[in-house]
Amino acid sequence: METALWHLWWVWLAAALGLAILEIVVSGFIFLGFAAGAALVALLVLLPFDLGLATLLASFAILSLTSWIVLRRAFRRPDDQTRVIREDINK
Repeated sequence: METALWHLWWVWLAAALGLAILEIVVSGFIFLGFAAGAALVALLVLLPFDLGLATLLASFAILSLTSWIVLRRAFRRPDDQTRVIREDINK
């Protein structure tokens, strides 16, 4: 009996690892949320529920967004101020 790839926990974990490596290479901070979402879906697939592809993709999207928001709040600047430069310093 063949099992679809999205029902295998290690496929989701491999995707999480690939996204984490992509985060190191590209350094965009968004891939880390996707990696955490994929890792959480890998844990979800380990549970004894038979989830369809639509449910897994929806949970991946929701968990990725939630992970990204949590990581963004956890690693924001302490003063919560973004430096805005209005004039060119090379004038």
